[in-house]
Amino acid sequence: MSHGGRMDGDPDTIITKFLAVCKSYHLFQLTKFYWHRLEQAIQEEVDGVSSLLKDKKHFNEKEHLAITELVEKGNRADSSKLLLNLVMEKDPQAQRVMWISFVKKRHASSKLDEILKEIEEHGLDPFHYMDMVRNLSEIPSHLKGVQQKHKESLRVQTEKLRVNTILIKEKVKIFQLVDRYTELAVISPVRGRALVEDELLARGRDHEEQREKLLRTELETIQVDQLFQCNISRGKSKPGISAVISGVPGIGKSTMAQKMVYDWATGKIYPEFQFAFIFKFRDLNALNCRINLRNLILDQYPYFGNILEELWKNPEGLLFIFDGLDEFKDSIDFSDSRRDTEPQFMCTDPECWCEVSDIVYSLIQHKLLPGCSVLVTSRPTALHLLEKAEISIWAEVLGFVRDKRKEYFNRFFEDQTVSAAVYKYVEENEILYTMCYNPSYCWILGLSLGPFFTQRDRKQQQVPKTITQLYSYYIYNILKNHSRPIENPSDVFLKLGKMAFTGISEKKIVFRNGDLIQHSLQPSQFLSGCMMELLERDYSAQIVCYTFPHLTIQEFVAALAQFLTPDPRDIQKLLSEAYSKEDGQYEIFIRFVVGLSSPQSARPLEEFLCKFLHQTVCQVIDWVNDIVKGQIGNTKTIIAKRNLLNTLHYLFESQNKSLTRNSVKDVETYSFSDMRLTPVDCVVLCFVIEFCDSLKELDLENCYIQYEGLQQLRPILHKCRELRLGSNKVGDLGVKLLSEVLRNPDCKLQHLGLNNNMLTDSCADDLSSILSASRSLTVVNLNDNKLGDSGMKLLSAALRNLNSKLQKVELRGNHLSESCAEDLASILNTNQSLIELNLGNNKVKHLGVKLLSSALMNPHCKLQKLLLYRNGLTKSCVQVLSSALNTNQSLIELNMNCNNLGDSGMKLLCAVLGNSDCKLQKLHLCNVNLSDSCAQELSTVVSTNQSLKVLDLGSNSFTDQFVPAVIRLIQTCRCLELIELWGNQFSPNGKRHLKSLQESRGGLTVSFGESFSVMDRPDNDY
Repeated sequence: MSHGGRMDGDPDTIITKFLAVCKSYHLFQLTKFYWHRLEQAIQEEVDGVSSLLKDKKHFNEKEHLAITELVEKGNRADSSKLLLNLVMEKDPQAQRVMWISFVKKRHASSKLDEILKEIEEHGLDPFHYMDMVRNLSEIPSHLKGVQQKHKESLRVQTEKLRVNTILIKEKVKIFQLVDRYTELAVISPVRGRALVEDELLARGRDHEEQREKLLRTELETIQVDQLFQCNISRGKSKPGISAVISGVPGIGKSTMAQKMVYDWATGKIYPEFQFAFIFKFRDLNALNCRINLRNLILDQYPYFGNILEELWKNPEGLLFIFDGLDEFKDSIDFSDSRRDTEPQFMCTDPECWCEVSDIVYSLIQHKLLPGCSVLVTSRPTALHLLEKAEISIWAEVLGFVRDKRKEYFNRFFEDQTVSAAVYKYVEENEILYTMCYNPSYCWILGLSLGPFFTQRDRKQQQVPKTITQLYSYYIYNILKNHSRPIENPSDVFLKLGKMAFTGISEKKIVFRNGDLIQHSLQPSQFLSGCMMELLERDYSAQIVCYTFPHLTIQEFVAALAQFLTPDPRDIQKLLSEAYSKEDGQYEIFIRFVVGLSSPQSARPLEEFLCKFLHQTVCQVIDWVNDIVKGQIGNTKTIIAKRNLLNTLHYLFESQNKSLTRNSVKDVETYSFSDMRLTPVDCVVLCFVIEFCDSLKELDLENCYIQYEGLQQLRPILHKCRELRLGSNKVGDLGVKLLSEVLRNPDCKLQHLGLNNNMLTDSCADDLSSILSASRSLTVVNLNDNKLGDSGMKLLSAALRNLNSKLQKVELRGNHLSESCAEDLASILNTNQSLIELNLGNNKVKHLGVKLLSSALMNPHCKLQKLLLYRNGLTKSCVQVLSSALNTNQSLIELNMNCNNLGDSGMKLLCAVLGNSDCKLQKLHLCNVNLSDSCAQELSTVVSTNQSLKVLDLGSNSFTDQFVPAVIRLIQTCRCLELIELWGNQFSPNGKRHLKSLQESRGGLTVSFGESFSVMDRPDNDY
């Protein structure tokens, strides 16, 4: 072991030796130190680790079974927790065996490998760190009194949570923080520091993508109480680090910071810190003069008095939390070298008088009180300010995971019956459910939806189902619960909306008195009372600041103002200008404008505001109609597809059936391939396609819709003639759903693409049902699934159905072997509609080809195209296939790419091609191990063939010696249109000579430039 604890040598050997000699106590501490990360890291390998512990007699059969049962049920997270808990109850040797198994499994788990690399890097450093934590937590006796007073002060300061309501008599409710706080998911590192303010639904897509990455173990969640332990894994074991927690507006950063301080004050977390101080940047904005760190602390915590000098002596025990960097009025430039050289910018002493920004800079950069730790929270928009800072840990708040969403609503409503009803409604409405990763959205949902489930006279169908309707009821409830009549509320909202729109245009979310005056708004009881629920007030520096609870509420009020203005002449111009902005700055604003044209959204607001101008509504509807029609059909690029999807979202928000029908009734194709769609998008597509009268194709190839998205599309799937669902992970459950769709007597489906969808033999019964029930289906693509021989056996029964109209069946890469060859042959013997069969990338081998050949000789077999590439075929397979090729009168295309046929196999094929009864027009022999030895047969025998049009000889071992044979073949085989010779060993002169033959024979192409054979590329059809 080298200096600093680092271990040198072969990683696996060294760490195994390290674990063998590691003291039991240290091994226990090591496991505890990495506990949370191990829970994530071993999830994919937990059954293997459990098996090893059972083999070594540390687990009994019952314990092992308990773990494997959880794995089989898909509860890998619970299984890894159970394994760790069981091991910790055993003797120390069990822990040693567990860690040794981790070494064996490290290459299968990147997270496990990362942990072991850290141990290799730091050796005993974690133990030193833990010892240091114990030492730091031992506070001198003369400081215990002030520490206790400080903790009590912070506990009182943070134990309450203020929550806005929509009730004028109870504008703010006070809750115990521990009763209301719901844990948020935090990841490290941050996904990207250059994020912009995220739109509501766009953020929803981002979050879903992030969740999938978490499921694929690409990101690592961290526990807040272990945030500063992450420093060990960043290669620095000394105390004194700077950390950043970022997150979009409303995600819960400030509440998380409050909970951290509360937990420290009550002794639950961070024992290594003797004192913690929290400052809000919005409060620091009030300081317009120079100050020092001493007075900054005393202003907020005056009881420290002269004791602060004692604290400076042990900076390692200090934690400073700065909340809301994005709200700080001053700029902190970490790339400015003057801060380190010019005295007026330098702050290296707690008594040094300087700007607040200089104090924050110096603490983060460890120039002031080096050894202390600093935590900064910020929106993503301000992260660029910290790019040059000495940040050790970057973390990001992702928001609620699924079970935490439900927990939030349980805590929000005192009546659990109401909580269950609201959550069920939100969960079933994907538009609303997508919002719920963010606590701020959950708060809006709770305020808006709660009344619908507490007032018995409410009709269920009135419950909002679009974002616009939801926000309309949010404003409606505020107006309804205002105790005094508001003088001309329409005029107030018009002015407020104009200010909100200016803020959107200028990317401003905080408004001061000057902004109110500019828009003829006066501070009033309405603004400070009723509107407190709509606007949060900030009294720092004795300046009244207003901010909307969330950017989306600001966008809604800005949209609302468009319907209150007495002169709507410019509404279409305004919408067009907003729509033309490519950064999506106005996207949610436009959705709200369109949504407010709907009577369902307007009606509740019109009870308190003026009736929306009919002229404005008509202009908005006309604008949407023009935009949608202009965008339909333009789906050549991902950007164009995204623009089309946005316009369809407009139609959904409008809930205007007449507008939607007029806009899309003649649409024949929707293509969103290679664009990630959420269940929300699928809801929108379902709404729109319901009004399509002529839909021919819905292309959702590689959209990652999964089973959840397919469920949302279910009501309209029967309308499609061509449905491409490849690469969507719909799984066996998706096939079950589709089998029900195809039973619809109005089902028009002809082409169904289910390639690469994680299908197994478990769905074979449902697939058979699809193939048997459908009277219209002609093409089915099942490529790249895992149906296997057992699945094929069940499918073959349906494919033998005499009423089947299937013409093309794709079964590439389905783990088929010789065992299912008899079933395949029975299909060819019976089915007289099937003309194309793709069996590529399976293992049918000699027996399979023998049985298929026999079927091909059946005069009832109508097969025209057979693909057998990558099937382990050899010369003997060609031998049995030859008789079928000589007899069959329908087969015109054969693909045997990537099989080991060799020259002898080629000579047998040449004999077939020389037979006048052979009808083959396309023959693909790419990468089949051919050489110049078969040149003679190819040039002489094949030259008499009168049907061959395409000959693929790519990726073999032909040299210039083969050139004369090719020349003769081209000159004599007059029907030949394309010969593929790429990937061989021709010299430049040989290639030029062969290319020149194209000029002497019209209609002929000699190709050398392809990277793949035409027929052996990844399948892009269905």
